[in-house]
Amino acid sequence: MSDEFESFRCRSGFSSPPCYAAEVAPDYFDPLAVDPEQARDVARWRKAERVRLRTRRMEMPVAERQAVSAALAGHLRRFLNERFRRLRGRVFSGYWPIKGEPDLRPLLAELHEAGLRVALPLVEVKAAPLTFRRWTPETAMVRGDWNIPVPPPEAPELVPEIALAPLVGWSADGYRLGYGGGYFDRTLAALAPRPFTIGIGQEAARLETIFPQPHDIRLDAILTEVGVRAG
Repeated sequence: MSDEFESFRCRSGFSSPPCYAAEVAPDYFDPLAVDPEQARDVARWRKAERVRLRTRRMEMPVAERQAVSAALAGHLRRFLNERFRRLRGRVFSGYWPIKGEPDLRPLLAELHEAGLRVALPLVEVKAAPLTFRRWTPETAMVRGDWNIPVPPPEAPELVPEIALAPLVGWSADGYRLGYGGGYFDRTLAALAPRPFTIGIGQEAARLETIFPQPHDIRLDAILTEVGVRAG
């Protein structure tokens, strides 16, 4: 960590502490933060950490990424069954994996077969909360923003009760380092009631802190291939 940011850390007083939009807003920060200069310091540090963590993830051998995905699916399956007395009929938001993210699509198909209504998030309006459209294994996907496959416009819109949040980085106190566009935090802030949100990431992406800012929203739980790490 640079001397400049170490100095910020001392000044800030933080002891611990948004999906696909780093290309749109790489220096995203909350202009209403208490100290704009410190917020810019945090934004620069986060941008560097995103590059480092995404590069590490993409350099992992395919077999290792597959093993991480399988382990995470097992932990998530158990967590859902233990945390929620009733799952059938609930709206569950997953994600379509990009850039080396854990691939939980087989589990999404399993949850669909078990009676959950599965949705996927997409960007419908720039710099606005995400939209969620229903997905099934038979859904004919179309290309959305950043060329990510999404359910077509005719798919029903749903409001998630349980939502997965893919992580670039994470901290043990429940905060998420995402891709930097603020979409996920914006969405959580807009939904009422707020869905139970589960961060999904790799154990190696753990950070001591993300230096949370006013716009950051703590997740309800975080899972890695090791198991439940927060929540």
